[in-house]
Amino acid sequence: MEKEKNLKIFFIKLISITVAIIIAINVLINSLVSNVDFLNNILSLTELDARREQADNLRKDLNGLLEKDNIINKEDRILLYKLYKKLKSEFEEIN
Repeated sequence: MEKEKNLKIFFIKLISITVAIIIAINVLINSLVSNVDFLNNILSLTELDARREQADNLRKDLNGLLEKDNIINKEDRILLYKLYKKLKSEFEEIN
């Protein structure tokens, strides 16, 4: 009776660990596949046409940002301003 209970617990743990390993491998493979597109994009920058296309996309995105009233939200502005003040005071200490 005790052996059957221990065997049942063993198989439950074995199945749980196997499922966890399968999920971990699946997530790892999916993350590697998604990074392949990014790497291909970076490696294609050695070609002139790819660089021009990326530059055009960057210009278009920057123009879109400049048309907005606020590029960053209020909380981020406050955080960046505090960081700016902190950096400014640290640079003043150098002089």
